[in-house]
Amino acid sequence: MRTSKISSGNSGYHVWILAFAMSLLILIALSKSWFYDHASAAASEDLQYFSVIVPSKGRDYPPVLAYWICGTSGDGKRMLRLLKAIYHPRNQYLLQLDAESSDYERAELVVSVQSESLFQAFGNVNVVGKGFAINEMGSSALAAILNAAALLLKLSTDWDWFINLSVSDYPLVSQDDLLHAFTSLPRDLNFINYSNDTAKNEIHKINQIVVDPSLHLQKRSHLYYAVETRTTPDAFKIFGGSPWLILTRAFMEYCVQGWDNLPRKLLMYFSNTASPLESYFHSVLCNSPEFQNTTVSDDLRYNILETTTDGESPYDKMLNGGAAFARPFKEDAAALNMIDENVLNREPNGLVPGKWCLDQGMNKSSEASKPPGEDLCSTWGNINDVKPGSYGIKLAFLLSKIASEEKLTTSQCLQATKMGSS
Repeated sequence: MRTSKISSGNSGYHVWILAFAMSLLILIALSKSWFYDHASAAASEDLQYFSVIVPSKGRDYPPVLAYWICGTSGDGKRMLRLLKAIYHPRNQYLLQLDAESSDYERAELVVSVQSESLFQAFGNVNVVGKGFAINEMGSSALAAILNAAALLLKLSTDWDWFINLSVSDYPLVSQDDLLHAFTSLPRDLNFINYSNDTAKNEIHKINQIVVDPSLHLQKRSHLYYAVETRTTPDAFKIFGGSPWLILTRAFMEYCVQGWDNLPRKLLMYFSNTASPLESYFHSVLCNSPEFQNTTVSDDLRYNILETTTDGESPYDKMLNGGAAFARPFKEDAAALNMIDENVLNREPNGLVPGKWCLDQGMNKSSEASKPPGEDLCSTWGNINDVKPGSYGIKLAFLLSKIASEEKLTTSQCLQATKMGSS
């Protein structure tokens, strides 16, 4: 990635002014409604003809998951494939294409969603109608995920966990499996991977002043790195790890609504760091007395780039890794078709079979054989009942074991080493 250096001397003053301005831009952006109501699948007037079916809530029912899927130009088809691979009528889905995508691509995505009567009937698939510049390494990415959480909070009062995905992610279990595994868990657990890397370069990365022009430009821009650094903060501790998250509704409300000053202070601080998604939520959790004992240091992701060969095939190792999702896949990866066929029992352009859809034959229709206008599922069953397979039973056992061990050990925040410690 191309970077720029800001020279020292008189530029130091200007760097601080610019950094402060960037922080204010984030707060202003989060205070605005970036959601185009008539571009949303749920807000479309066409949906008024449908009586939206609402899932039952309570300890005796499976949870509700809120997914944010973000992509860029050319990702529309991959986004729809991922949507169908993780779709369940209990959940909420928010799709977003960034500013690198054209208005035509966003409109095409909206039409694809609105053309499915299934999505309209359950009213749980929405599309952000406007694209914003997002640099994955900058604070614009942090602003985007907070904005997505705010939109999901506005769209639904029912969901329990927030999950961020990119189009290079793919599920390793069905939604029936995942909902079953999460049903028996305490609904205050936050799944977020912590890193124990406290090397000097990590500390330097946190202390270095970074400006992300994507916050105020229409198109994505490279980051600017200042020569000057700032001292490590002593008002709060910095923690880091993976940017892939499964966070509770209560915690996302805490971050978005900010009734306590801590999320805002950390937001202002991380608005001028590189890769803030690798530290912001980790640090908010571990500095908050209310949430620091709710962390599980596992994001339930499998990184295929870190696979080592030890006699077991990479594919089998991925499936046996105890993860719910794997990444990053290329669009034409053969493993995607293998997962569809062997794990999800999903045909091309179809949905994953489950107890909520009684028309299993429709789920198995391919894109080539599916007549225009034919529904993905024409006969609905009980959306409050899930039927796990072997992967779901295995994942439920693993998560229950993790949750049980969490109660017997100290907080993951105390086990994780804070950045800057000796």
